[in-house]
Amino acid sequence: MNLRSVLLAGLILALTPFSAWAADLPDLGGRKVAVVTENAYPPLQFVDPKTGKAVGWEYDAMNEIAKRLNFKVEYLNTSWDAMIQAVSDNQYQIGMTGITINDERKQKVDFSEPYMRSEQFMLVRGDESRFTDPKSFADAKDTLVGAQPGTSNFYVAVYNVLDGNEQNPRIKLFETFGATIQALKTGDVDLVLTDSTAGKGYVDASGGALKLIGGPLGAEDFGFIFPKGSDLVAPVNAAIAALKADGTFDALNKKWFLDYKLGQ
Repeated sequence: MNLRSVLLAGLILALTPFSAWAADLPDLGGRKVAVVTENAYPPLQFVDPKTGKAVGWEYDAMNEIAKRLNFKVEYLNTSWDAMIQAVSDNQYQIGMTGITINDERKQKVDFSEPYMRSEQFMLVRGDESRFTDPKSFADAKDTLVGAQPGTSNFYVAVYNVLDGNEQNPRIKLFETFGATIQALKTGDVDLVLTDSTAGKGYVDASGGALKLIGGPLGAEDFGFIFPKGSDLVAPVNAAIAALKADGTFDALNKKWFLDYKLGQ
């Protein structure tokens, strides 16, 4: 199986849809809903370099969810490190930026049902030959990994690649995922861990400057986030079930993970 097939297999969520979903989805009466994102994870959500517009899989999915549930989306932006707390504080009603569902985050926010499953891979420069997997990276003592604090990629770097020490000096911290990619390109770090969605987007746009190596380091389920107790969770879950069942998500997977070429 080639890499594209492996990535696509990881991206198309193989979870069983809800056992029963209503053909007639809830009607939210045209209410306005503030949806926040970071615009840093192509092809999930990013600013298209040709048009300057914010686009991506999650935008298309959220627009379709809003259409079917009859609510109006107001898109806003914030940094990753502020997003979960801001949604928890009800500054925004929904957050979307490839957010991994885990128990720690569930203490602050409610999650939708998963809309996508993604596996993590090692993203390196195209000419990298010193290491090919987590063990050989760990053994190459002069190499550095870039990560955002508090993200799944940070914890995978700590516990699955390095020695379990969250203060390990081989981890360089950055405020945004885009900054880790820039540091990788300029040689300030040698590795960035990324889910397959973002990784494929950056590789396709790099013209050979970046590549993915090794096998998947684990699977993650992505969900939208809401303030605790939000009345939007159940309607959005119903819409997710409908979009899985009628093939809409499959069409978005094809559009953004196979057909779309960043910057072309």
